[in-house]
Amino acid sequence: MSFGKSLAGSVLALAAASAAQADVPQVATDIAPVHGLVARVMDGLGEPALVVQPGASPHSYSMRPSEARALEQSDAVFWIGAELEPWLEESIDTLASDALVVELLGVDGITTLEFREGATFEAHDHEHGDEPHADHDHDHASEEHAAHDHADETAHDDHDHADEASHEGEKHDGHDHGDEEHDHEGEDHAGHDHAGHSHEGVDPHAWLDPENAKTWLDVIAEDLAELDPENAETYRANATAGREEIDAAMADVETMLSTADDVSFVVFHDAYHYFENRFGISAAGAISLSDATDPSPARVEEVRDTIRDLGVACVFAEPQFNQDLVATVSDGTDVQAAVIDPLGFELEMGPDFYPELIRSIGDSIASCTSSS
Repeated sequence: MSFGKSLAGSVLALAAASAAQADVPQVATDIAPVHGLVARVMDGLGEPALVVQPGASPHSYSMRPSEARALEQSDAVFWIGAELEPWLEESIDTLASDALVVELLGVDGITTLEFREGATFEAHDHEHGDEPHADHDHDHASEEHAAHDHADETAHDDHDHADEASHEGEKHDGHDHGDEEHDHEGEDHAGHDHAGHSHEGVDPHAWLDPENAKTWLDVIAEDLAELDPENAETYRANATAGREEIDAAMADVETMLSTADDVSFVVFHDAYHYFENRFGISAAGAISLSDATDPSPARVEEVRDTIRDLGVACVFAEPQFNQDLVATVSDGTDVQAAVIDPLGFELEMGPDFYPELIRSIGDSIASCTSSS
């Protein structure tokens, strides 16, 4: 074969690859764990955008212009839901009005748990870990990807979250394809507080159950396959590989935590219920009601009493928040202090992120409890 033919063939192959890349959907995600799952499904084809940057709290956040543009330019948006990020709902409705929007907390087949009440948690059994959340129908064959009709465009940054309207009682089926208009002034979401994050109803930290993440991988793959049929098999193969990688991470964590079930620990805020439920461990309590507010003196005293009364071995801080509170509740005790992070602030973003997040949490708990 002549050099000219060979060169022409290479040029055509590169052109075809570029065309395929250009057709890959533009995808926006809310938090790093969701970004990691979508990145695994899109591996080799493209990379999703991230709205809430590492190190920031998803419960209240002001988007930068670049993050608002990512929403506006997206063909698909994957996010946990308004239970975690009430401030983001209106921005998605307005900026991503033509996109496929998938609220992962509303996906059929996942485990959902209620928030625990009080500063200390009574012993929980873990028999509900495999119960699916079956309130929502997720039918990819019959869904339509139409667009919303919104009258107003909002500014792309510096949203005043406290002034956004609440949305009580509105149901989500996981997918929002944009046929219906939303009247944001008259709606409320039960348990939602748009100035912060309400700790009532369903606990939104569902990404910390790896079985939920495995379900979401398949959902993400099918949605992207529907938007991009030419790459459908790649999305599905990536999701299958991602599920296997999560299984391996779960096995590693089970080994790490094999002796941790008899050790008591306290977390900074109640973000780990799903992780505990999946792996058969249970925190004794949480220092703060949420990561958005400091605990009251009475709550601090209650947690301190729990540490003393139960012989708590470890108290876990989070890198984004007030670590002095850990010192406050630990004062006068022999408890060990360590850092645990539900969002994986220090982990490298990309396709390997999620299994490493699960391993890092398991390792933090195991390392602290084993040294106590």
